[in-house]
Amino acid sequence: MLPMSPGSAGFSEALPDEAATRRLAVDIAAALEPGDLLTLSGDLGAGKTTFARALIRHLAGDENAEVPSPTFTLMQSYDLPRLPLVHADLYRLSGPSELAELGFDDIPDKAVVLLEWPDRAAGVLPADRFDLALTLSPQHGDSYRNARLTGYGKFAARAERIATVRRFLDASGYRDAERRHMTGDASSRSYERLIRDGRSVLLMNAPRRPDGPPIRDGKPYSAIVHLAEDVTPFIAMARGLRARGFSAPEILAADRNAGLLIIEDLGTAFIAAGHPPAPVEERYATAVDVLLALHRQALPDTLPVEPGLDYTLPHYDSDALLTEVELLPDWYLPRLGASLTSAKRDTYLALWHDALSPVIDGPRTWVLRDYHSPNLLWLADRADTGRVGLIDFQDAVIGPPAYDLASLLQDARVDVPEKMEIALFSRYMRARMQEPGFDAATFAQLYATLAAQRASKILGIFARLDKRDGKPQYLRHIPRVWAYLRRALAHPALKPLAAWYGVNVPALKT
Repeated sequence: MLPMSPGSAGFSEALPDEAATRRLAVDIAAALEPGDLLTLSGDLGAGKTTFARALIRHLAGDENAEVPSPTFTLMQSYDLPRLPLVHADLYRLSGPSELAELGFDDIPDKAVVLLEWPDRAAGVLPADRFDLALTLSPQHGDSYRNARLTGYGKFAARAERIATVRRFLDASGYRDAERRHMTGDASSRSYERLIRDGRSVLLMNAPRRPDGPPIRDGKPYSAIVHLAEDVTPFIAMARGLRARGFSAPEILAADRNAGLLIIEDLGTAFIAAGHPPAPVEERYATAVDVLLALHRQALPDTLPVEPGLDYTLPHYDSDALLTEVELLPDWYLPRLGASLTSAKRDTYLALWHDALSPVIDGPRTWVLRDYHSPNLLWLADRADTGRVGLIDFQDAVIGPPAYDLASLLQDARVDVPEKMEIALFSRYMRARMQEPGFDAATFAQLYATLAAQRASKILGIFARLDKRDGKPQYLRHIPRVWAYLRRALAHPALKPLAAWYGVNVPALKT
């Protein structure tokens, strides 16, 4: 018997045939993260290697991939598209002391490890792990197995999540759909493409966001800057956008409390294309037209979610905007080896407070907030502004119209040439100038201010993703964002801020 860690949770499943084993493997594969340990317990012939083979083939995206048993090689390594994996069999080991000889100390930190016969390593296994116990059931036939997945320690909640997703797929009729993992973003959400009867939909797995530590007035960062805590804002905004003619995904099934949605699949074409991705000007122009169509409407603060429940969009207030720019001194400057005195930090915030005052006092609309290339799909078979699919708007707020335009035209993920930015900005301005009361000079100032605010925030976020979350891949975007920041700070109204950055932010380092 393996030692029990404090706190465990799991579920049992009857596996009447190999197809059921494959489905369980897919369920568990969807929840695996780099560095996970999944131990496989059970007697000889219980089906441990059969399960491992099904899981590895699913992760490989190849149902015919060669997956030999590691009984004689003891360890087999796989470089899979989503993550590296090591399949080990300890049956021939006499005890934990032989693990180092086997090469366990050399397994990469990011590799998932499938470990058969974990009792041979009793006493040295980590407290946080999954265990899948398989047992024979001769009275039901040779192919029948009973399975019990248990999550120990920090994995207990993840095991419960697997069971929750399984129940949701059962209830929505997608239990037997083919599941394909999709590359995620910087958030805690994950996505899978579900294919059933030739039709594709998306599973959004978005567990409720846990509160971080309080940073001001007893509130965590996410509450101050109005980040969505659950899927309720997504549902409200998706339906609100669709009701106004925009191409947000239809919600096909929902469990709000569990944070699970099945939504329309808007495809895989984006407004940026190529390798590396570059802006497609026609598509970006249409994305500008989407903002024009949105900003010309009178939009409510409150939207229906379901009968008896409404959602009110928060306002993008001064506290939120200022807290976001603090990410630069909190995370980006330390990355450069720089630090600020209290006086310099106070000056920074005072300058930003003054710069943002016209923003706070200006016109308001729906701000989708992450309106840039990773979240804007190209739907060539639709017409006009319907050709731009919107997929990330759960953090929407009531705020300045210039914010989303700056997010699009100073796209943090792709290089938008300055000439293209000016042309598309002019497209927006020409259209808005036909409206009574539109002040072009003031809008241009707000655009530059919000572009600089967003760039400062993103530099801090990308540094934080690397330092705190172990996601260094975002650092490659820092030179681009830095260039955008300098471009925005060139506006005459931001001269005091530009001077502060020039003195206190060292030359760019990645």
